[in-house]
Amino acid sequence: MHYTLNQLQIFLKIVETKNITKASEELHLTQPAVSIQLKNFQTQFETPLTEVIGRKIYITDFGHEIADLAEKILFQVETINQKTLASKGQLSGKLKISIVSTGKYIMPYFLSDFTRENSSVELMMDVTNKNKVIDSLKNNLVDFALVSILPTTLNIDKLDLMKNKLYLVGNTQNKFNKNLNSKEIFKNIPLIFREKGSGTRQTMEKFIEQNSISVIKKMELTSNEAVKQAILAGLGFSIMPLIGIKNELQNNQLQIIPIKGLPIKTTWSLIWLKEKQHSTVATSLLNYIKKEKSKIIEQSFNWYEEY
Repeated sequence: MHYTLNQLQIFLKIVETKNITKASEELHLTQPAVSIQLKNFQTQFETPLTEVIGRKIYITDFGHEIADLAEKILFQVETINQKTLASKGQLSGKLKISIVSTGKYIMPYFLSDFTRENSSVELMMDVTNKNKVIDSLKNNLVDFALVSILPTTLNIDKLDLMKNKLYLVGNTQNKFNKNLNSKEIFKNIPLIFREKGSGTRQTMEKFIEQNSISVIKKMELTSNEAVKQAILAGLGFSIMPLIGIKNELQNNQLQIIPIKGLPIKTTWSLIWLKEKQHSTVATSLLNYIKKEKSKIIEQSFNWYEEY
């Protein structure tokens, strides 16, 4: 047999995604390249690893056995690479983090100097909604997750990073008086929601319910950026995290509409499974953030306290 490490990695990704197109996207390869490598890998075995029924690919029992072995081989290879670099005084390995979509305005600042100082560390960061972030953590697919609402169904440890503040936001075409009655204003403005599964939506709906607010007109969009663009275009208003609208506020494109009960305050926290056995890389990142957190916040988020 003459299979390569690259073929093992491709086969594992296909087993994980059960889809050649998705596997190619996640590996940043073309679909034909992935298909060719899968074919070359499979021809080395007399028993089929996969079978295609209709247009869907299925992994055979034998294929799952090979995938388990492939995962162990790749883990050992990664261990060898880490030990080799460690012998040279270099930190190395993979760091997997899943973050909620608005976390993209925060997490990079807590990672940039760390990855710059440790160039052999491979960072894999998935940006998605809260439900998918929690699923990744629950299934032990990541080292850490960044959330602003802690899960209640998982046994976790956490490291608090900074406050998350959410305000009612609109474009600057309309003028509003201070201390508006929240029930009255929501009767007259179209409200834009994030999709189901979003932490921002969960926080927003909780505020509406607690204040017995009647929302008569609403829209749903699937990303924080889409909500922001819709507000800029005048399609409506939304309760949004302050962290994602810095430039638009400073450029006078968006305004914070002052109403009683806002801002809503939560906390951005880096969380992990309590039973998680951290790699050397993950442990090093935690120690780095604990040490540098105040400095990072002061340097990158000093504007935040103005609001």
